[in-house]
Amino acid sequence: MDLDKRQRAMLREMGVRLWQPPSPPPVVADDAINAVAVDARLERAEARFDAELAPARGAPAAPALRPAPAQAPVSRPAPGLQPRPAGVERMDWPALQAAVAGCRACVLCESRKNTVFGIGPVAADGAAPQVDWLVVGEAPGENEDIAGEPFVGQAGKLLDNMLLAIGLQRGNADTTAPRAGVSTSVFITNVLKCRPPANRNPDPAEVAQCEPYLKRQVELLQPKMILALGKFAAQSLLQDSVPEVQKIPLGKLRGQVHSYLGVPVVVSYHPAYLLRSLGDKAKAWDDLCLAQAQLAS
Repeated sequence: MDLDKRQRAMLREMGVRLWQPPSPPPVVADDAINAVAVDARLERAEARFDAELAPARGAPAAPALRPAPAQAPVSRPAPGLQPRPAGVERMDWPALQAAVAGCRACVLCESRKNTVFGIGPVAADGAAPQVDWLVVGEAPGENEDIAGEPFVGQAGKLLDNMLLAIGLQRGNADTTAPRAGVSTSVFITNVLKCRPPANRNPDPAEVAQCEPYLKRQVELLQPKMILALGKFAAQSLLQDSVPEVQKIPLGKLRGQVHSYLGVPVVVSYHPAYLLRSLGDKAKAWDDLCLAQAQLAS
C-alpha cells in the first residue's frame, strides 16, 4: 500500500500499526539457477531439494545426511499349500480318510482345527460301510471343526430328530445299539471337509478342491438315496445334471428327484436354516417323505 507521510501519521494516531513487507534479498546467481520453473516436473523439483537448502557462505557446513539404507520388504510366509493327493478316484476307504485328514490343497487348511470326513456305521476290515442313505451338508461350522464330526450342536440335534422321524439314527463306533425299529444305515458328510473362517459361504475354488473326495465317498458308500441339505450341497451335486443350477433358488430344486452318479438325489433345507425359519419345517418333512417314498419304490 503506497501511503504518504500525512496518511501514515493519521493511522499512527488511530493506533493502527502498519505492516511493511521486508525487502527482497538480492538474487544470487546459484539461487536463480536452482529456482523451480513453473512448468518443471515434480520429480525434478524434489530431486533438487537438498541443493536449495545449501548453507550460506562462511557458515559451517552441516554434515551431509546419509540416506537410510533401503529396507528389504518383509516377506510373509506363503501358505503351505500342496496339490491335492493324486489318485483320489482309485483310493479305498482308509486311504481316502487319510487323504482328507492331511489335505492342504486350499487355504482352509490354514485355519481349521480338524477335518470333517463324515460319520456313519463302521464296516469290517476298513472297508466303506454300505448304506441306504447319504446325507450331504454344506460345510463344517465352529462346533463341527472342534469335534471333527458333521452336524453337531443345535443343527445336529434337529437333523437327528428329522432322521429319527423316518426311522434312521446316525451311527459310529461309540454309538450304543440303535433303538428298536431304527436303522443306522446312513452316512453323514459335507461338501467341504474343512470349516470356512467365520462360517462364511464356501468359495467355488474350495468346493472344486473337495469335490473329488465327495465323489469318491459316493462311489465307495454306494447309497440308495442322497439327501442334499442346503444350497451349496445341491449345487455341488447337481452342477452336471441341472443346467445353470447356480441360478436356481433352492425352493425350485425341491419337490423332485434328481440324480448324481446314478443315485437319486432329493434336495431340502439345511437344518441351520430351519432353526431360523420354523415355518419351512413342514416343507422339509415333505422332502423327507419324498425321499423315503423314492427309496421304497
